[in-house]
Amino acid sequence: MTQRIVIAGASGFIGRTLQAHFADVRGWEVVTIGRADAVRWGDATAIRSAVDGASLVVNLAGKSVNCRYSAANRAEIVRSRVDTTRQLADAIAAVERPPALWVNSSTATIYRHAMDRPQTESSGELGDGFSVSVARAWEDAFFSAELPATRRVALRMAIVLGDGSALEPLAALTRAGLGGAQRDGVWFRSTRRRAAGTEHRPGSSGGRQKFSWVHVDDVVRVVDWVSERADIEGVLNVASPHPEDNRRLMAHLRRILHRPTGLPMFRWMLELGSIAIRTETELVLKSRWVLPERLMAEGFTFAHADLEKALASILAPR
Repeated sequence: MTQRIVIAGASGFIGRTLQAHFADVRGWEVVTIGRADAVRWGDATAIRSAVDGASLVVNLAGKSVNCRYSAANRAEIVRSRVDTTRQLADAIAAVERPPALWVNSSTATIYRHAMDRPQTESSGELGDGFSVSVARAWEDAFFSAELPATRRVALRMAIVLGDGSALEPLAALTRAGLGGAQRDGVWFRSTRRRAAGTEHRPGSSGGRQKFSWVHVDDVVRVVDWVSERADIEGVLNVASPHPEDNRRLMAHLRRILHRPTGLPMFRWMLELGSIAIRTETELVLKSRWVLPERLMAEGFTFAHADLEKALASILAPR
């Protein structure tokens, strides 16, 4: 009997890679939920039908955080994660044959800006501010529902690298000669942004903020692995065991893209540039130092553990 995976929010590059793996490699039936899919958000009957009897549900839904954190965008970032998670929880609670496993996307951004030590599932410290509050609400919606027949795993993913990922703007900067480190520093303080939790406070210098990352293929492999490990539940840090810092990240990009030099970008340049391209400096200036403690302890091996090789596998073919 063909097994079924339900992927919510499948239109992004992680979802597309996951669909291809389970359809072409595992031979599973794939059902997707999204705004333009056959099963759409808000259609409770269709969502219940999709998850009833499924072997695995994976939820990747959520508005991209690569935007300005205006009040409207903040509300949609939260709603698109919490509301979709609750819709799935309601559907799973209502069906006769609930899925054995539900894997929900989360984010390693839930941890604090870390320059002193890595953050793990057992000893990591949660941060504060808007992005952290989103992650907390997302996980609360996921774990709070009473679903005794369904095992749940939240993937606290580091920055995911792949074709169409956050790597694109960094590669574009490198090609344009701005492939130096992104350097934190002082910027004008805003009462409004501070109250909203969206103000990035300086916490590193010289491009030393940590860059935790994971290749999209390893994200798929983690989902595959979790589906075979009935003893795994709760939160998992999904990040390469070898994080680097922003300086080395940009040096790797310069070598791969054959740009021997690259001008650094200072905080004031990043702030003005982020306004122009409608994004936030937190995405490159927050120090994300995350280690996959549980995955390593349980014997999971990463196919892409070296950052430069991972970057080359994505960018060199172009």
